[in-house]
Amino acid sequence: MQKRIDSLISKVRHGPATIRIGKAGITEGLIKEIKKNLEITSVIKVKILRSALSYGDRFELARKVAELVNAKLVEVRGRNFILVSPLVGRKVFKE
Repeated sequence: MQKRIDSLISKVRHGPATIRIGKAGITEGLIKEIKKNLEITSVIKVKILRSALSYGDRFELARKVAELVNAKLVEVRGRNFILVSPLVGRKVFKE
């Protein structure tokens, strides 16, 4: 299972950002969109535009978003960061 997660992270790392945080900052709509994308793909890349840096530094924004969507922050690289859904890697047992 860990290999699958690592390959997903690698694909996302080298691809374009899925979500962009702009001048409006972290809004309720942005959080809903991130949650929806995490449910679908399990791993997403988020880009912080320069205009959003007025709300705090990139590490602070990344931690805040990860906390709000209940996801694991994998890395912050430049103004991009990667989030992994907390449901990835969990075993689901059916009765």
